[in-house]
Amino acid sequence: MTYDVTLIPGDGIGPEITEQTVRAVEATGVKFSWDVQTAGMAAVTLHGDPLPEPTLASIRARKVALKGPLTTPVGEGYRSVNVALRKEFELYANVRPAVTILPGRYDQVDIVLVRENVEGLYSGVEHFIKVGDDPRAVGISQAIVTRLACERIVRYAFEYALRHGRKKVAIVHKANILKMASGLFLEAGRAVAKEYEGRVAAGDMIVDNCAMQLVLKPEQFDIIVTTNLFGDILSDEISGLVGGLGLTPGGNIGTGSAIFEAVHGSAPDIAGKGVANPSAQMLAAAMMLDHLGELDAAARLRRAIATTIREAGIRTRDLGGTASTREFGDAVAARLG
Repeated sequence: MTYDVTLIPGDGIGPEITEQTVRAVEATGVKFSWDVQTAGMAAVTLHGDPLPEPTLASIRARKVALKGPLTTPVGEGYRSVNVALRKEFELYANVRPAVTILPGRYDQVDIVLVRENVEGLYSGVEHFIKVGDDPRAVGISQAIVTRLACERIVRYAFEYALRHGRKKVAIVHKANILKMASGLFLEAGRAVAKEYEGRVAAGDMIVDNCAMQLVLKPEQFDIIVTTNLFGDILSDEISGLVGGLGLTPGGNIGTGSAIFEAVHGSAPDIAGKGVANPSAQMLAAAMMLDHLGELDAAARLRRAIATTIREAGIRTRDLGGTASTREFGDAVAARLG
């Protein structure tokens, strides 16, 4: 079987790490037909639009995309490409797994953060209030939270736990202060958790305590499910536990489409130098393989990445090594071949 997938190399280091990722994925033996499209600054150069219609049409048709890091032009009126993609395809679940590959301060981290991806304070409902002569005297941002979206994301987390053999889900909130917005999330989350009693353990935790507990004892966590803003912050904190964004992938999942990506930035300062770490993009490709049902290939890809870093000691400079992007890709592909 050949899978039709939209491939968006991205900006900055994106094309470099995407090239090595494609090599690694194809080395698993799974067949792909890649439809290469542009987004971000590359698309502005070609189409005058950071998210052109041909890219959207490709994702609509193929339902699955693998995406490199993108740059949204600053100060030119362009919307965030990542946010636009989430809204366009109703990618309501942002999934960020973090696993210790390179032992360090934390050696047993294996956490999946599931973040509600389309509501909350990131809904973009904002306005200024004029006071006296100052038209921007007061800024107001509204957190839009619906019961439907809360139930949907918490149920996704519990179903993820069942599919992947996970044992426990922590519902993270700030309902002690945000009685309505966060309170609704907690209320809906507890109701959904009852449906999984006896199959998946559940608990809830205030977000500031969660942030502290992640640093003190991260091994107590299995799956965390939370709202958009909290998930954005906690997912980066969790990435820091395992060595940074260079080792953590992300998946944006909707009812009809899914986009998998390296969650770090486009790093234009090192673009073209051949030193970028492709691990996060490769791990995102492993998530894509899981999504497509190619579980064995996904497991082999993850093992090849971990073995290359941990046992063979072939590491890019962000991990304290000297390997180039290409050399790291060669090592991973060789292990898969």
